[in-house]
Amino acid sequence: MNDTKPMTKKVDRWVMVLVILGIAITAFYSFRAVRSFARVQLTGLKPGTTDVEAVRGWMTIPYLAQMYCVPADYLFQKINVPAAGNDKKSLYDLNREYFSGQSGAILPKIKDAIRSAQPACQQGKTSP
Repeated sequence: MNDTKPMTKKVDRWVMVLVILGIAITAFYSFRAVRSFARVQLTGLKPGTTDVEAVRGWMTIPYLAQMYCVPADYLFQKINVPAAGNDKKSLYDLNREYFSGQSGAILPKIKDAIRSAQPACQQGKTSP
């Protein structure tokens, strides 16, 4: 009977460690999810948004085109990147592929292109 007690205590300790570890991992990822949700809510990306400072590297050109009411072809043209095969790539990926060695070079170009195209878009025109 004495042999099973130490084994039970050892198993109980491991169970407790695993439960605490599970709670910690859940809390960590819950915090990240809430923080991401809050960021998206604060950015308030709605069609026709004029604040280009909300542009992030994870966004794609078609996403930006829809959110900022700017033609995707125009954005591709302004950054000198072919549209074919690049519509599913994020700005980070496009920057790494076409502007290697220039960290963050694509973001200012995209922001300027959106700024220059938005007035035409807000007046009801489909292209700048």
